[in-house]
Amino acid sequence: MLIGVRAAGDGRTDPVSEILGAWTADLLRAPYSEAHMTLLHAHDYGGDGPQLVLLHGYGRSLTDWAASAALLTAGHRVLAVDLPGHGRSPGISPWTIPTVVRHIADTLDAHGVPEAVVVGHSLGGLVAVEYARANPDQARARAAVNLDGFWWGREYPDAERVSAGLLASAGAIAPPEYLEEQVTKSARFGIPADHAEAAARAAAHPLPDGKWQTLPERAATLGILDELHRLGAPGVATWLDGVDCPLLLVQAGRRLPTVPGLEWFDEFNARFARGVSEELAALSRTRPTISVNRIDATHLMTMETPEAVATLVSGFVRGLPD
Repeated sequence: MLIGVRAAGDGRTDPVSEILGAWTADLLRAPYSEAHMTLLHAHDYGGDGPQLVLLHGYGRSLTDWAASAALLTAGHRVLAVDLPGHGRSPGISPWTIPTVVRHIADTLDAHGVPEAVVVGHSLGGLVAVEYARANPDQARARAAVNLDGFWWGREYPDAERVSAGLLASAGAIAPPEYLEEQVTKSARFGIPADHAEAAARAAAHPLPDGKWQTLPERAATLGILDELHRLGAPGVATWLDGVDCPLLLVQAGRRLPTVPGLEWFDEFNARFARGVSEELAALSRTRPTISVNRIDATHLMTMETPEAVATLVSGFVRGLPD
């Protein structure tokens, strides 16, 4: 299946498809990795206004942000970054949050970005908060947005089952039909086929035999899980102690569809989400720098409801103090 450029009704190019087409062409021209590369792969979406830096979730890439970025550029300068071991960024060993934060800072310096509102989804949301923690004077992180990026400690009930599932699929070799399968799955959430294919293509590495190497690989996943458990163990309120810049914390308002045989995971997610909601409600009452919101979408919000995500982020940025 090829990625098409969808035309608008008046014959103009749809901006989302234009971005996806340009990004895909860039992807095909560039090598997958370069031994000398020390900076993270980033894509400058352009725009004018307050600087935003967009970070994606586990196993994904910056292309997940394409639709939202096309909307956000109307009032912001937008740069998206592939996390280490994801997309076209080099891997790191060990995979630790302090190292990731340092590489993001170096990458932003290379792109001439001294200050930004850092917006992250899922794993990227946790990284965005930690980036803000590492820059307490707000010289680099004016504010942070965490879109459904919450985790649990290693001792949380059934946490080991989730970790086992992630490790079993980490770095798996996907069949040649991988792209078509991802497009079919994404259609259940109303994600356009061209967006779904571009995102799936950017999140994996093509192999000579037509199969796909999914990312991140197992070694990176082990490190990521260690960091997630470390951050999640004390609970949301304790985790956010010491992060004083403005924060927008967002939860998904809808659960993912049940996967046959994984009913236990639905119960796990519902239980954990209830606990997070209670903590966020308390934080919103006691921490004036923290804003809490809920979006009518599943965890796949950046691709499922890009308009709602862009509106939420823009509104938060407009309300920030000068």
